[in-house]
Amino acid sequence: MSCNFAVAFAPASVGNVAVGFDILGHAFPVIGDRVRAARSATPGVRITAVTGITAELPLAAAANTAGRAAQSLLAGQAPDWGVDLLIEKGIPLGSGLGGSAASAVAAAVAVNELLDRPLSRADLLPHAIEGEAVASGSRHADNVAASLFGGLVLTVGGDAPRCTQVPVPAGIRCVLVHPHLFLSTRAAREILKPAVPLADLVRQTANLAGFLAGCYSGDLALIRACFEDVVIEPQRRHLIPGFDEARRAALAHQALCCSISGAGPSAFAWCEAAQAEAVRAAMCAAFAAHGQPCDHWVAPVGGEGATVLERG
Repeated sequence: MSCNFAVAFAPASVGNVAVGFDILGHAFPVIGDRVRAARSATPGVRITAVTGITAELPLAAAANTAGRAAQSLLAGQAPDWGVDLLIEKGIPLGSGLGGSAASAVAAAVAVNELLDRPLSRADLLPHAIEGEAVASGSRHADNVAASLFGGLVLTVGGDAPRCTQVPVPAGIRCVLVHPHLFLSTRAAREILKPAVPLADLVRQTANLAGFLAGCYSGDLALIRACFEDVVIEPQRRHLIPGFDEARRAALAHQALCCSISGAGPSAFAWCEAAQAEAVRAAMCAAFAAHGQPCDHWVAPVGGEGATVLERG
């Protein structure tokens, strides 16, 4: 049964997961965005306010990831009513934590609850991607799929994306460190070279395949050996003061990997639970040595995707 209003939460996410540029992502539900969607007699989509840790977002629906996702969804369903959105940001802007994707996902999930015949989560994915593209300048689903479905997600298929949940070995933790910097996703994409040397392509492909095989088999040694980005990270790491030192510190404390979360500047590391606190402290100390205070969290990899918190 449809309702008059709904509130949805969509978690932050780690995009790329080092070896899967634009195709791998995992949820990080410790933080996220909320969107309240309410039916309105006036057609169209309106954003009534943006609250939370930042309000520096456009209120024009077409220029806002949540607003654009809602527009896309309603355009396909053509109801005789409109929607008012209230966005509560829990993810910093330009952090590499999938904030633009989370807002788009939360909006799509909340608006979907208002429909007489709600769509499946899989059918919501293209609308959330449409919203996220407003901020990133391209259509990619790594953050969106992770935020929508939860867990570690592999997304392939371009305009008709297909998502596969990838198992994560038990006991693995994600250490996520956010230095207080702003890094535009669009700007971080613009510096990337359009061509990749053949040797780098082969190595990155091997790393992706080995990483996925390690996840499915629970082989931590294989994951550790293959969890290295040789294409994107080398082009972006100079944008993040202290990242190289944080990466070395994490690996010195037995992390399976340490790389850039999404477009940065946040960094993430995977490690076994027993090493998580030492890895977190080492990464934060490395950033602090470069004058970069950080927010930091530890959580199991993946976790739940978007959820409906209220409806009525």
